[in-house]
Amino acid sequence: SEEYVVHWGNRWADLLQVNGKFLGKEGAAGFRQWIHDQVEKNTPYDQFAHSILTATGSNKENPPASYFKILRTPVETMENTTQLFLATRFNCNKCHDHPFERWTQDQYYQLAAFFAQVNLAADPAGGDMKIGGTAVEGAKPLYELITDKDTGDVVHDRTREIAPPEFPYDTSFEVAEGATRRQQLAAWITSPDNRYFARSYVNRIWGYLMGVGLIDPLDDIRAGNPPTNPELLDYLTGEFIDNDFDVRKLIAEVCKSRTYQLSIVPNRWNQEDRINYSHATPRRLPAEVLYDSIHQVLGSSMKIPGVAEGTRASALPDVGIQLKDGFLTTLGRASRESVCECDRSADLGLDSVMALVTGPTVDQAISDAGNAITKLVEQQPDDGKLIEELYLRILNRPATKEEVDSLVPMFGAIEGDHLALQQEFGLYQEEAKQIVEQLEQVRQGDIGDAKGEVAAYEVEIAPREAELDAKQQEAITLALSEQEAYSKTVPEKLLEWQKGQESATRWVLLKPENLQASSGATLELEDDGAVFVSGKTGMGTYTFTASTDLEAMKAVWIEALADPRQPGGGPGRGNGNFVLSEIQVDWTAAPIGDTPAEPTRLALHNAKADFSQVNYDVSLSIDGKIDNTGWAISPKMGV
Repeated sequence: SEEYVVHWGNRWADLLQVNGKFLGKEGAAGFRQWIHDQVEKNTPYDQFAHSILTATGSNKENPPASYFKILRTPVETMENTTQLFLATRFNCNKCHDHPFERWTQDQYYQLAAFFAQVNLAADPAGGDMKIGGTAVEGAKPLYELITDKDTGDVVHDRTREIAPPEFPYDTSFEVAEGATRRQQLAAWITSPDNRYFARSYVNRIWGYLMGVGLIDPLDDIRAGNPPTNPELLDYLTGEFIDNDFDVRKLIAEVCKSRTYQLSIVPNRWNQEDRINYSHATPRRLPAEVLYDSIHQVLGSSMKIPGVAEGTRASALPDVGIQLKDGFLTTLGRASRESVCECDRSADLGLDSVMALVTGPTVDQAISDAGNAITKLVEQQPDDGKLIEELYLRILNRPATKEEVDSLVPMFGAIEGDHLALQQEFGLYQEEAKQIVEQLEQVRQGDIGDAKGEVAAYEVEIAPREAELDAKQQEAITLALSEQEAYSKTVPEKLLEWQKGQESATRWVLLKPENLQASSGATLELEDDGAVFVSGKTGMGTYTFTASTDLEAMKAVWIEALADPRQPGGGPGRGNGNFVLSEIQVDWTAAPIGDTPAEPTRLALHNAKADFSQVNYDVSLSIDGKIDNTGWAISPKMGV
């Protein structure tokens, strides 16, 4: 059915981060449509995953290539891929071996190496259209071409050595001779022999349908988080593999089970059970489904800004489309900026409750002039029959005789309750009017008393204030006189200071003997001692090595120079801006004999710059942190 395709397609759109922020509206719509086509065709799960991991070409013509447009670095792609397709969080072993699990830091970089040869280039089909762009990060082409290069490696952060592409554990798989690194990885991941691939998706499906996974969180399979029913998970995984990764058969098997069909109502023996599935787990509808259900039940028109009237929230192509009151976000719609299952929330906090009880979205749906419930009430004078029709419309089942009998008196009491409330409100208004008048009289009296006290105090302090004013004026006159006298001596003092500065500071130009860029950029030393950067762009570490006969260093002067050869006029490579995250200076004495001296890291203090961008002060470049902060110069680029 269309509803099945939309629901499960949206699940995958969440996990694959189908977001106009990364892909533009056109790219997001294309990727979403491709996902829905795969769900509609019931593409086997292993083929679905394989087609994403090996996608090449333009993400316009081949939407699954968008995966590599969204995830732009080898380590980012690796972390996302392991969590998405293996439910294993490899980011925990990036800086060191995992303290509690089998994964090592070496495996982190070895697995990331499989994505090191992915290349992105602008697709001419996108013209001059760009996506995003900030003062720090340049805009991206609307469409990009994804290819595999013959070169490209990942450098181990600790050893600084190239990490070879290696799998963290063995599985049996087949791959063609001469396959790219991505093709090798895709074959390894999607192998029926891979202990995490099928198992992780079976657990996701179980969790989606039952409200809690056999392993929970759904994307965190590890030895320290075992399944609550390993035999059941093993059985379903085996069936899934034997059925050639048929997702519909897997869903059908779970839905046809007695466990899935249990009521949420517990008995005295299982009311505390949370792990054995002895009764169903109550859970609310996802945000988009809830919005659609409210309007479908009420028969009111769906009016979402930016799309045609009547468009369902479940059919929105991009999470960038929002309701004015933020209803979908408040009810936990995924931001599609993370692969984590936690990106979508099913909690029902105070903000969610208020959105459902008094929020504009629900209010507008109820107040819609074409509301089907209003018409139903007008057309059905029999309260009993009206209740039965409401049950069928809202709960999709007939009302029991007990339910009808208990609700009919409530319908009859509505008019009386309304009149009683009106009378009570009228009495309250009269009482409130008298109370307000009394309080106003007290307030005016207090104001009069306060004014009298202020006037008496002003008379009392007048002589003292006059004396203080006179002393202040004398002090001002004296200060102006001293300032005038000092101003006459400034030229002479400035000349003396300048002479002292010239004799105290001697700047020496260092010409680098060795230039290195971890990003693969080309560094060229020019005749005037400047270093021109060209070639590959991206974040990286720049290392300059130079020799000097200075016996001591008191300061380091770095110049970021504008240059018309750069696209934005420099100093930065893209729009002219840059972020200098950290400056480190190592000082090494000349070697004694064949023994090289150990380098000494100089402590840098008191950073100064001609100009610093807001929130990117030059002091952040010597704070000892290699992160996304540092010295930047927007909007002073190209000068």
